[in-house]
Amino acid sequence: MPRRGIAAASGPRRKLREFAYGDVKLTEGPIGEMYRRMHAHFLALDEDRILKVYRQRAGMPAPGKDMGGWYDADGFVPGHLIGQFISGLARIYSHTGDAAAAAKAKRLVQGYGETFERGQYPFASAKAVTWACYILDKYEIGLIDAYRLAGVSEARPLLPRIWDGAKKTGWIPDHTFDRIGVKNLPYDEPYVLPENLFLTHEVTGDQRFLDLAKLYLLDDAFFDPLAKGDNVLPGKHGYSHIIALSSAAKAYEVLGNPKHLQAIRNAWQFLEETQQFASGAWAPQEMFVVPHSGQLGESLTNTRDHYETPCCYYAHAKLARYLTSFTAESRYGDGLERVLLNTILGALDPDDDGGYFYYADYQSGARKKYYQRKWPCCAGTLAQSVADYPLNIYFHDDRGVYLNLYAGSEVRWKRGGSTVKLIQKTAYPLSERVEVHVETGAPTDFAVHLRIPAWLQRQPEILVNGKRTSVKALPGQWASIQRKWRSGDRVELTLPFSSRSVPVDDRHPNTVAVMNGPLMLVASDPPEKLAAAPASLEKLQPVSGQPQHFECAASHGSVRMKPFYQVQREPYTTYIERKGGA
Repeated sequence: MPRRGIAAASGPRRKLREFAYGDVKLTEGPIGEMYRRMHAHFLALDEDRILKVYRQRAGMPAPGKDMGGWYDADGFVPGHLIGQFISGLARIYSHTGDAAAAAKAKRLVQGYGETFERGQYPFASAKAVTWACYILDKYEIGLIDAYRLAGVSEARPLLPRIWDGAKKTGWIPDHTFDRIGVKNLPYDEPYVLPENLFLTHEVTGDQRFLDLAKLYLLDDAFFDPLAKGDNVLPGKHGYSHIIALSSAAKAYEVLGNPKHLQAIRNAWQFLEETQQFASGAWAPQEMFVVPHSGQLGESLTNTRDHYETPCCYYAHAKLARYLTSFTAESRYGDGLERVLLNTILGALDPDDDGGYFYYADYQSGARKKYYQRKWPCCAGTLAQSVADYPLNIYFHDDRGVYLNLYAGSEVRWKRGGSTVKLIQKTAYPLSERVEVHVETGAPTDFAVHLRIPAWLQRQPEILVNGKRTSVKALPGQWASIQRKWRSGDRVELTLPFSSRSVPVDDRHPNTVAVMNGPLMLVASDPPEKLAAAPASLEKLQPVSGQPQHFECAASHGSVRMKPFYQVQREPYTTYIERKGGA
């Protein structure tokens, strides 16, 4: 299957459309660098280890070392990552054209399929399965992506058979229900299924999967009250309810009921206004807080589990892309930029034996570390999250292209019989400047829309071929340049960064994180108690030769501030007490 021929999601309810994975190329900068490291990591995973627990259950020869942790037969969620690994590899192939990634996805599908043939049983454990719906959902997306993105023909006929096998176990309910808390029953998450059931219907044409997708929508308990403007997030499990919003988004796309669009718009608003740390993270201890209660601030001392980084980022990014497509509003790109640069980009690279970064820690003197058990859920969402980086950067409509994120990259498409390529040359977010170079086979008329971030406090500068433009460039909106473009044309965008302090919540107005432009800065190797005057937080002193590193005058002397994403194993402090006058 030619990777560049894969259609991106489209439909009458999408005002903007994503480009296909293969239309985008990641080049310079931290996003592309992380992508290449994760490409290599997931390509190197031992297939025998991944398949071992399934082969053991099927009574087949099972070579390879035990995975350990959550993944083993006696682990918390046996075999739970295989679908996400397949999905991530298929997406990586679709973006890069790396035949090794497609071949690995194919071998995993075939190996899993062989174990399924022994009794038509899909799960890794023969005992009662923790999160049966959750795991089934991962099988579905792995097979869907393998078929659609990597050309694995065996995946399509497996889709309905895996579903039938799961239903026969009795662990897949015939109705939807909400998950209560983190550990209280009912524990499974049937309401995460609909998005991938809608996709299964698209792939197979089988009407029952459309009916099942409708069945498992969490309308009564979640989407309906959200659509009416009721903030029902507090007390709910963070990740599972935000990933469920992708099911509401897909329901809107397929069924057209405006309540589902209103539900996801309102949920985003509640998330942004009442739940987020400066980084964009949310749900400390995996739970949404009560607005205006001070619980975000209190979490800085009562837990170190502030954000399920790869999992929650994955849910957040998907929701942002759906909302951008449906509304064409730039605000969702602002939110996506914030959470990408300050959460997932700061995840520690995994090791080769199941060590993965899970929780972000915003306590004073924190250190980044792996989760205490091998192969947690964040291993699977890390594969999918990073594989989706190319989808976040550009959107398009019939009239032009939208630069949603600024990152070293290229995008290519056909317009009016000519191939057009835009090339972003930038060190952003370490630099304020972005250059966009145009290559086209013939002069071509289209619009270039630049996202002007809402965090801007000074006027941006936009030059076209070295000349200032009169383009309206308001924070929180798109700046649009419509013209006939020729090869060699160049757009130069400068987004002036400035420092600002962001309170953790309205009950703790003097407990603040420091932002510079889109980046959350943290104190590296900090003193035990860190306080600073307001003027010191607003007027950081740049460190020569180290972009986005600053010195900040604090109560215990000067401290080094650096982007959270650049922290490795050294201690750091995210929130500072703002004390005293200027």
